[in-house]
Amino acid sequence: MRGLTLKQFSGIEAIARHGRITGAAAELHVTPAALTARLRQLEDTLGLVLFDRTRQGLKLTEAGQTTLLAAEQVRATLTECTDRLASLRGVASGRVRIAVVSTAKYFAPYAIAAFGRRHPGLDMQLHVGNREETIARLADYSADIAVMGRPARDFPVEHLVIGDHPLVLVAAPGHSLADHRNLPVGQLGDETFLVREPGSGTRTVFETLARRMPRQPAIGMEIASNETIKQAVMAGLGIALLSAHAVGAEIADGRLVILPVEDLPIRRQWYAVRRADRHATPAMAAFWAFIDEQRDALLPQMVV
Repeated sequence: MRGLTLKQFSGIEAIARHGRITGAAAELHVTPAALTARLRQLEDTLGLVLFDRTRQGLKLTEAGQTTLLAAEQVRATLTECTDRLASLRGVASGRVRIAVVSTAKYFAPYAIAAFGRRHPGLDMQLHVGNREETIARLADYSADIAVMGRPARDFPVEHLVIGDHPLVLVAAPGHSLADHRNLPVGQLGDETFLVREPGSGTRTVFETLARRMPRQPAIGMEIASNETIKQAVMAGLGIALLSAHAVGAEIADGRLVILPVEDLPIRRQWYAVRRADRHATPAMAAFWAFIDEQRDALLPQMVV
């Protein structure tokens, strides 16, 4: 492994992102021929093929995936080193990359803003995705801290409980079940549900709820957006299980109603999660301590 360079690692990362030499070369501002030569030299050094050449583009082999992970770890280590050196110079700088599941976008920006007022010199970056995407960002070291409904389990992590995360069934105000009380879950089997896409934490909770129904409920649509689901529910296309934090404004102004179903809301927890095998930079440690200090104050107050 001696002789490996950061340029070679950058080439692997770019090719993996684009799946094509031409796109990766354009990103790196080199010629395709130069990047091809760089890849061949690296494969010769390792004695292994890093990419399969397919009609759909270049796909990482097992050796390529291992090398890519090493490249990401090297980049994360260099970032930590830069931040630590800045701290030793007494510079109030650094970067915190935060990944949140899409439902957390209703409160995470306010938490980041509050933290930023304490530490105005820090570079705060936010990425919003579903649960699978958020875990992937922790896994490949492209996120420092994540906010999600359940901690990742595929690698060692540390976590903090932020507070309660209730999920509720919502419908349009004129829905036939809106005036009922203590609806049995089994009575929902005839309803049409609007659900998040596979890979979403909300979808997983819905599937657990659906198993309590006497027959599989009808899925009207899969929609990869809480905002679009809310609009579809308001249009009368079905009902949906959503985070109470995602529907607070619509409930308050009467555009949606919470269906009074027995054993609902489903109460989960919000977690802040970070990899246990990473050394926290001063910026990361400060944001982690801020979450630990604030906890419930970071969440909207919901009465459900």
